[in-house]
Amino acid sequence: MPPPRTSSLLPGQSFNAISRLLREGLADEDSRQMRDSLGALSQQIEAAVGARRTHKDPAAIVPEVQALVRGAREHQLFLTGLGSAWHALYEFGAYQRALRELRDALDAWLRALEQRSGREGRLFGQFEQLAWRTLGEALLLLDMYEQDGTQPSEWPRSEPQARPAFLVRLRRWLGH
Repeated sequence: MPPPRTSSLLPGQSFNAISRLLREGLADEDSRQMRDSLGALSQQIEAAVGARRTHKDPAAIVPEVQALVRGAREHQLFLTGLGSAWHALYEFGAYQRALRELRDALDAWLRALEQRSGREGRLFGQFEQLAWRTLGEALLLLDMYEQDGTQPSEWPRSEPQARPAFLVRLRRWLGH
């Protein structure tokens, strides 16, 4: 089976590396909690993906995927408790949609594993691709929230926005 597209796009990168990147940033308490929750989610994604890559038997993979299902649900519940400053951001809605799509893909992959379906490989590839997209949306949300505490409506319209330092670091980290 050929490697998923994300493997060729991001050589040497892992979901755990995103977790390390999240721990590096400076943040207020809300940001720190969000970073911790995202870090835990990315580590669970890494564990499930790692299990899939190292084991052929679905019975060895299913427990990691089930743990990820629980972790994704807990993360989504965490999001509902965030303050209005988070919910006011456009990126928050985009991230929630991406997380819902990820959870749907995760559920489909888990069912395929449990049923030993021939579609499992394709569903795994879809899940992995959505995992990268979802974590990218999360990093963008964090960056927008952490930009000096201003809401998008408060930004000056006459001056072009400088590229946020976090996005510059992320692009460099991703090799772009």
